[in-house]
Amino acid sequence: MDRQLAPVRALLTDGSIVEVRELGPGDVTTLLDLHQSLPTEDKYLRFFSTSPRQLEDFVQRMVSPDEPQHVVLGALREGRLLGAASYVVTDDPESAEVALVVSHAEQAHGVGTLLLEHLASLARGRGVRRFTAEVLTMNFRMLRVFTDMGLVWTVVPDGDVVHVDLGLEPCERYLDAVAEREAKADVASLTHVLRPGSIAVVGASRSPDSVGHAVLRNLVDGNFTGDLYAVNPHASSVAHVDCYSSVTALPETPELAVLCVPAKAVPGVAEECGRRGVRALVVISSGVDAEELMKPVRAHGMRLVGPNCLGVSTSSPAVRMNATFAAHDTLAGDIGLVTQSGGVAIAVQEELRRLGLGLSGLVSTGDKLDISSNDLLMWWKKDPETRVVALYLESFGNPRKFSRLARELAQDKPVIAIRAASSEAGQRAAASHTASTATPSVTRDALFRQAGVITVDGVPELVDVVLALRQPVPGGRSVAVLSNAGGLGVLAADACVRNGLRMAELSPATTDLLRRLLPAVASTHNPVDTTAVVDEETFARCLDVVGADPAVGAVITVTVPTALGDPTGGVHRLTGKPVLAVRTGQTERLADDVPCYAEPARAAAALARLADRAEWLDRPQEFTRAGDADLQTAQGVVARNQEGWLPPDEVVRLLKAFGLPVLGGTLTTTEEHAVAAQRAYDGPVAMKAVADDLLHKSKGGGVVLGVDGEASVAEVFRAFQDRFGDRLRGVFVQPMAAGERELLVGVVTDDKFGPLVVTGLGGVETDLIDDRAAALAPLSTADADDLMRGYRAAGAVLAETDEAAVRDVLLRVADLAAALPEITELDINPLVVTSTGCVVVDARVRVAPARPTDPFLRQLRRTT
Repeated sequence: MDRQLAPVRALLTDGSIVEVRELGPGDVTTLLDLHQSLPTEDKYLRFFSTSPRQLEDFVQRMVSPDEPQHVVLGALREGRLLGAASYVVTDDPESAEVALVVSHAEQAHGVGTLLLEHLASLARGRGVRRFTAEVLTMNFRMLRVFTDMGLVWTVVPDGDVVHVDLGLEPCERYLDAVAEREAKADVASLTHVLRPGSIAVVGASRSPDSVGHAVLRNLVDGNFTGDLYAVNPHASSVAHVDCYSSVTALPETPELAVLCVPAKAVPGVAEECGRRGVRALVVISSGVDAEELMKPVRAHGMRLVGPNCLGVSTSSPAVRMNATFAAHDTLAGDIGLVTQSGGVAIAVQEELRRLGLGLSGLVSTGDKLDISSNDLLMWWKKDPETRVVALYLESFGNPRKFSRLARELAQDKPVIAIRAASSEAGQRAAASHTASTATPSVTRDALFRQAGVITVDGVPELVDVVLALRQPVPGGRSVAVLSNAGGLGVLAADACVRNGLRMAELSPATTDLLRRLLPAVASTHNPVDTTAVVDEETFARCLDVVGADPAVGAVITVTVPTALGDPTGGVHRLTGKPVLAVRTGQTERLADDVPCYAEPARAAAALARLADRAEWLDRPQEFTRAGDADLQTAQGVVARNQEGWLPPDEVVRLLKAFGLPVLGGTLTTTEEHAVAAQRAYDGPVAMKAVADDLLHKSKGGGVVLGVDGEASVAEVFRAFQDRFGDRLRGVFVQPMAAGERELLVGVVTDDKFGPLVVTGLGGVETDLIDDRAAALAPLSTADADDLMRGYRAAGAVLAETDEAAVRDVLLRVADLAAALPEITELDINPLVVTSTGCVVVDARVRVAPARPTDPFLRQLRRTT
């Protein structure tokens, strides 16, 4: 393994950026200077001495290539070493002694914790499972760092010294602690982008039809509260803002610079900004060389939005910043919007404007070389002015971190995503049934669904859901339709059913009250037809009666104006239940902030999204792991078979290590061996050929069932020899398994998204019926239940089978895939299920070398 890892950028708690990298022989002088610069007290706490002996020799050993058991990471800012964390592997290869040193001036900024996180991640990838340390009892700062890590640790006092043992397994408590530290640092850094005290527009042209002029004009017209500067060497002022010849010539250092210069000039201007001390850049220009731009961004620790973007805006009264070239100013509101497409940003903004709704903030990420949706999820979670978050993403940089962030955010604030088209053209020819299911759109939709993200397919649908989210979520999926136009009420009822809602059965008390209010010809059963003659007051009273029925979770009203009147004015909010109105014409907002849609189908679709959110919020979010897994045995299987499809006996060994109910069998290589295996099972057996390139055994003629007796076994064995010739590696002999149903359970692993668990109809039905459900590992119990019930035939299957047993298999398979990244594909087919349990009859597993990855490690986006 290459000892020197690529440097990464990461944030400290104050929002400043450091480079974290492995230190080597060239860093001896810098590392020695760091140690020697420590005050006397810090030296004593680090070395138990105020004058550590042979310090130079100690430092040289730490970074020597001749000491492979020594590993040192450093945090540097513009070339200056702020701190270093190191470990030395002990006699036990899974244990290492850890040490930490941080410049005294930097000890309050989270340098130590950041370094230990990266060191622990690096150590885990190299087989180290725990850190040990000896710390003076008076060294409260160091003990606090260990506590704050969130890892499981034990301490043993021994006089003036505490012996610390720190487990490196990334438990939920640890991931939560890392996420909280990352959010704090990210919010601090994004303050320079979304709450800047000063802005310079570089490339502010006098031409009204230029991007630079439009950005500056929007900032002026929006009454930006901070200091505003323009950079244009050919003008004295633009839009009544004084111009300066360069960033260097500005009277003060701007906190944020918006670059609207030609693409070739962008890297040079970014370098000038970095030298001047600018904290963040928004690069509007397109066609920019990414690597050349990132050089000054990295070197000077700046945050970057873009390039190739619309810009950023915030409606906060404290800032009032519109640093975009959109045609209209952003209305103040409570919706946070992040989008890769400037066109989508403008379309959403205009639709919301028409309805009197606005944005709390807009970030157009463009090519997102640095700031991405993950950053904004952390920002908006902490932002009290944001109530709803909307996303348009064309790609994911770190989907596993996105899933965790979105899941946490969605608990408090609804998250809506417009699904971008996912091309399946690049999907490889899949070798397993599971892999054929794992298209980009299936994987993306599984991520959104599990994270509680509401998905829509366009801007109008996004706005429909945003309107609906101004109502409370329903207490269930039951709906009542109240209409003064019977036909439209029926259409609304049909639309509800199509969208997975159900029509509520109104109680006799409700229908009796409605009969007293309405004409005799009215229909008092759901959908309720009030007839065209009712007035606003009567319609409002009917709405109260229907809404009070315990069987009703939500109400959709449908009204049309007639010559006798228009009851729309009687539509109002209900306490604790959503009301969505329909009035043919145009989507709008009624009084009392009731959303009103142009047609019943749109109202029903929006209400269905509210019901989905309500169900997701009610789900238990706990992740449980099988405590009886034999990870050592499973890792041994992977170590012995580094690449390719595992032999059947190794598959059995692997699955049994995770407690899966495997039928098992005997891998035979001779006719006599096969006969002996059948005799031992004392009954009919299944015989399966194990041959090169034979993956779908049934299709390839490699399976014979119900073989009984020595002669029959010998005959089948010889038939396999004739059919597969030199490709035959053996014959797997299994006892026959009987059950009511056969399922497919599988895994395919994506480098970015991680393992995708798939289930559906198994056996011969797998190839005949494309009916499967998918979810990303790890699975919560609720995720497993959704997966178990997510395919079309699930209702019929589960009515005849042991749900608890199927759920247990899904959770164990997900645990197996999460624990062993070397597993690239896994197919259990069939999983034979009965009313009292289930058994794995056949399975295939493919493995490949896996590079250790840590999707939750704190680091800024990498670019090449």
